[in-house]
Amino acid sequence: MSSTALADWLEEAAKPLAGTEISGIFLDRPGYRAIIKLLPEFEAKTGIKVNYEIVPYENTREKTVLNFTSQGDLTMALVDLVWIGEFAENGWIDPIENFTSDASITDPNLNLDGFFPLLLNAFGSWGGVTYGLPFDNYSGLLFYNSCMLKDAGFEKPPETWDEVMNVYAPKLTDASKNQYGFALQSLRGETQSADSFMRFLWPFGGSLLNAEFKSNLLSPESQAGLKFRQDLMQYMPPGIVSYDHAEAVNALAQGQVAMITEWSAFYGTLTDPATSKLGDCLAVAPEPAGPAGRLPALGGFSLAVAAQASEEQKKATWLFIQWATSEEIAKSYVEAGGVSGRMAVYEDPAIKSQYKFVEPMVASWQAGVPEFRPRFPSWPGISEVVAEWGSKMMLGEVSAEEGAKQIGTRMEDILTKDGYYDGSKKLLQ
Repeated sequence: MSSTALADWLEEAAKPLAGTEISGIFLDRPGYRAIIKLLPEFEAKTGIKVNYEIVPYENTREKTVLNFTSQGDLTMALVDLVWIGEFAENGWIDPIENFTSDASITDPNLNLDGFFPLLLNAFGSWGGVTYGLPFDNYSGLLFYNSCMLKDAGFEKPPETWDEVMNVYAPKLTDASKNQYGFALQSLRGETQSADSFMRFLWPFGGSLLNAEFKSNLLSPESQAGLKFRQDLMQYMPPGIVSYDHAEAVNALAQGQVAMITEWSAFYGTLTDPATSKLGDCLAVAPEPAGPAGRLPALGGFSLAVAAQASEEQKKATWLFIQWATSEEIAKSYVEAGGVSGRMAVYEDPAIKSQYKFVEPMVASWQAGVPEFRPRFPSWPGISEVVAEWGSKMMLGEVSAEEGAKQIGTRMEDILTKDGYYDGSKKLLQ
């Protein structure tokens, strides 16, 4: 369908809704800046006004939950994949079926099969029902300084975590020059629990929970991953436990570290001469594989219609969500700095050649673990426990085994209270 046809469809669907105002929360990240750049086009075509507030990620869930529990003004939910269970089970977001059943407000080219299946499943669905469409989706990738690797005698990046530890990092680390092989963002909070701790469970064959939702952190595989993380710290900058994303990305951008595993969304920061010295030395590969294979970090969001909105606002919000995640604007969105969840745009030769992160990201999205972090309502409480004890492990205050025991006990207490063991809640994550 040409963009003219899309405009005709959108204009037609929006006619009865002209003048409607919708509102949502955006983050201060490249994907949101990209959609904000394109917004005037949507508003001009539809007469719908999109109000947004830019909120730090750390405050977004709390602000959203407060808005929904007090019948506030949000018509659209920005749903992190680990919030989908909570938002769906509380009835705060509507299933998309409520809207797709109405042809007058549904894009004839919606094509749900055009999203990467992993993304639609992980970010947009809960209990077999689709609530949101993937937006601002990330894969963990290996970003590296190819010039530093070349100087150390390496023509290509490491394929496995074992190579990172035993071949690459020792040659790339020289503490006397304040130069290190690797940096792992590990600040206490969701960065520690999701980006640091979880990253070393799955590739080593471990997991947070077993099939009965009991802790699996004392399994040999989980312990192997957590101990590996401890050993790898010898090749990281001192103070790594206080590194958030910005510090890890900056350490690579300024030439202090040779490799980081970070979200695809940071590509723009690493290619921008204002924020990065890397230039042509920046290279991107999939995250290294562990003994259980390549199971990279998975993160990102979906956009869903808020159950509290009026009928007009719901329709207008659904139009916006379809437009923002559509195949039609995917190329413009990527060129403006976003990451689309649509498969077709990454087949575009111009996109492939211009953006080095595309091929490794697409490779990462072929297979992955939707519950990389569990997506159930209990996650926020468990995340705090993992962040506290995961940090203590890295600081050497407890061993990997003792930390795992502490997390396991506290996590099972939370799951007991939340009704996962007495049968009142399904074991869904």
